[in-house]
Amino acid sequence: MALDPDEYTADELGEELETLDDVDELQTVLEAEQAGKNRKTAREAIHRRLEALGEAGDAEGLEGDTETEGEYEETKEDVGDEAEGEEVEEVDEGDEDAGADDESAAEGEEEDDGLSHPTRDKRHVRALDGGEYADMWVFCETQQGALLEVSREMLGKARELMDQFEDDYGSEERVVAFLMGDDCENLAEECIAYGADVAVYHDDTRLERFLHKPYTEIAAHMARGQGTIESTDWREYDEPRYVLFPATNNGRDLSAKVQAELDSGLASDCSDLYIEENEVSNPVKTGEPGVKKTFEKVLHMKRPDFSGFEYSTILCLDNPGRDFHPQGASIIPGSFDPIEPDYDREGLVIEHDMELDEDWFRVEIAEHDRLEAGIDLAGHEVIVCLGRGIADDPTRGMELGLDLVDAFEDAELGITRGIVTSAYQFEGHVEEYSKEERQIGETGQVVAPDLYIAAGVSGAVQHKVGMDESDTIVAINTDPDARIRDFSDYYVEGDLFEVLPRLTAAVESGETRLEAVADGSGGEER
Repeated sequence: MALDPDEYTADELGEELETLDDVDELQTVLEAEQAGKNRKTAREAIHRRLEALGEAGDAEGLEGDTETEGEYEETKEDVGDEAEGEEVEEVDEGDEDAGADDESAAEGEEEDDGLSHPTRDKRHVRALDGGEYADMWVFCETQQGALLEVSREMLGKARELMDQFEDDYGSEERVVAFLMGDDCENLAEECIAYGADVAVYHDDTRLERFLHKPYTEIAAHMARGQGTIESTDWREYDEPRYVLFPATNNGRDLSAKVQAELDSGLASDCSDLYIEENEVSNPVKTGEPGVKKTFEKVLHMKRPDFSGFEYSTILCLDNPGRDFHPQGASIIPGSFDPIEPDYDREGLVIEHDMELDEDWFRVEIAEHDRLEAGIDLAGHEVIVCLGRGIADDPTRGMELGLDLVDAFEDAELGITRGIVTSAYQFEGHVEEYSKEERQIGETGQVVAPDLYIAAGVSGAVQHKVGMDESDTIVAINTDPDARIRDFSDYYVEGDLFEVLPRLTAAVESGETRLEAVADGSGGEER
């Protein structure tokens, strides 16, 4: 026998089979596989090759096969009872008419009332197998005609990652910004200044505000490289290698829909990213037990877990015969720093071309009111956060926090959820600082200042999620065992009503000595 399947992994065997054109030889290889390792993925590869040559091959070994644990199993779509066991034709992602309805039922078939089988025409759009992937795409969200700060932050991180990508792999891949809206060409040019090599935009007056359906359809259309030659000839790959979205309300919405449309995965609410290779032995990913496989150019997506004290690293790896691209993540605002803009930087600005279905705009916003601008705590050098420790005198505690904020050049006041939900009585103007818009934590804002001062904050995990990325954390608490001590750089054991005035005076005089606070020598302050 010219080809012994036992000498190859399932992936390698699939490549070798492409060189065989003799049906009898393929049947011999199939029999040898069944008598040897009898791998499901290998048998399927042989059958695919036989089908390509116009032969069905011996179905023995595939019928009634139940040994699927740890192996990849081809997806089939069962549509209603009548369609049980039938494989639905897969849709070519490169076909712009992929979503069109099939022809009506065969002649003579009873007319469908549209109710018995509502999913008869449903089609599962499969991810590409062995597609070409390149570049890191960044969805740059806009609001009121301007880029959100998180869009600039993601562009800066993407620029850093792809510069390192070139150093590590010797191939140059680009940062591609994509955005949509009304009159957004100038924002596309701004994306170039903030690190993008290419900016693809879609202009339409109806896209002034975020809309689920058209934004999803346009983003997926862009990612697949569909459109006129003028809007797509700058790229030669099938889909992006990586794609980033902001973890904003709209960004979370769009990221899930677009990645589902592209039949890939998504790591949500990430705070760090890096690209490395990974060696895995999971048979779902390698194709067979006992085999290790190295995946290159893997985007490692780190996100805080539900405890807030640990981080999970999420990977998006292909299965045999099943690609998961783009590798996608949504990014928590404030996780990265934008680069300094270079408005002389050169890059491609591409206007995307696509016919938008009128049905996507069935909902029309007749009128709207603009809410007063909220408090944005991100971007400040210093955050002073107050917690339940102000309970003895809430008004005085809030005033002391504001005094410390005023002592710094660029600072803002934040609060914990404990204050938002409390029944504290505040007097005078300080009451406005107790509103939910200043809350920091899992259900509030996420901040990452140079200096974070937590006064009277216990350190609940929900709060930790909102400030854990701060460069330096100083905690003030009367409880020596408060949880916040575990993740503080400096810990002051003392009453905030005594410590805050002294800290404010020190900042105003320019004579702060934080190292003395942390010397661990004992006493009330350490």
